[in-house]
Amino acid sequence: MASTLAKPVILFVCLGNICRSPLAEAAFRKAAAEAGLEADTDSAGTAAYHVGSSPDPRSIATASDHGIDISTYRGRQLTEHDFTRFTHIFAMDHQNLRNIKAVAPAGSSVKIALLMDCVKGREGAAIADPYYDGEDRFDETWEDVDAAAKALVATLAGRD
Repeated sequence: MASTLAKPVILFVCLGNICRSPLAEAAFRKAAAEAGLEADTDSAGTAAYHVGSSPDPRSIATASDHGIDISTYRGRQLTEHDFTRFTHIFAMDHQNLRNIKAVAPAGSSVKIALLMDCVKGREGAAIADPYYDGEDRFDETWEDVDAAAKALVATLAGRD
């Protein structure tokens, strides 16, 4: 069963938890704070490649460009406990969405979706993984996660 806390508890998930999901977590924290929305958030990866690692330096730089320090974030892997701790789990892409659903315990009531499903007109879209691409791809990733974070906050705050 999902958390019964009055405030939303949001988890953002990508593959390694060093590029997209830390940026999504940061964008959501910023948007929630600006809107005065009380919410808890975290990020995780479906794979254990970077457990304990800092975010990718390009993600750190991108967040810093937007006034956010994510250098203290640490990679972690999605766990079974996440399905009871969080009210919402958002995947960055279709493969991670499948991976999340594949390990979700039977009867879990956590809401699982693609993050871009929050953005009208972008439902079903994936957030491209910038890991193997140039620095400009991190800016594109930020634009997507920021738009989704703002839309999610508006929905959770009942303002959409």
